[in-house]
Amino acid sequence: MVRASLGVNPWSVLYEGLEHHTSLSFGMISAAVGVVVLLLWIPLRQRPTFGTVANIVVLAYSSDLGLSLIPQHLGLRARTALLAGGVLLNGFSVAVYVGARFGPGPRDGLMTGASAATGRSIRLIRTLIEITVLAVGWVLGGSVGVGTVLYALTVGPITQFFIPRFAYRGRDESRASPTPRRRRP
Repeated sequence: MVRASLGVNPWSVLYEGLEHHTSLSFGMISAAVGVVVLLLWIPLRQRPTFGTVANIVVLAYSSDLGLSLIPQHLGLRARTALLAGGVLLNGFSVAVYVGARFGPGPRDGLMTGASAATGRSIRLIRTLIEITVLAVGWVLGGSVGVGTVLYALTVGPITQFFIPRFAYRGRDESRASPTPRRRRP
């Protein structure tokens, strides 16, 4: 989405805004913000796991790697494809790794924890988080485009659509019948 130059996701808007005010790289800001977001887990009673830490490290390095490998100044078709693919694949990937139950990344743990605490849908909670982060990043000077708005409004619904399809069900859950059996009198 960064290379699409049509607007980055709201978290990237925040990272770009913070880049204007620090000497840290985009990936290092991502990692630092991830740690700060973990503090927001405390009132939600979320606990970091191996998957949480792995998400911070992998996202930081893969962001810098991806930006170094994907060329800048692509044509509009390629940029549109990068944007659409970025939004869809991000919602899909969140559903896959959250559904695997190895532990969500910081931002996704905030989403799942807030959803559990409020009883509200993943779709709504994720959308509210994205809009809030977008506003803060924009105020700090991050770039906003059509892709930013598209992402903020669609990643929550995309994630909610895919989560039930990729949620790990333990041994006991997978053996259970999808419909309860009636007891005979």
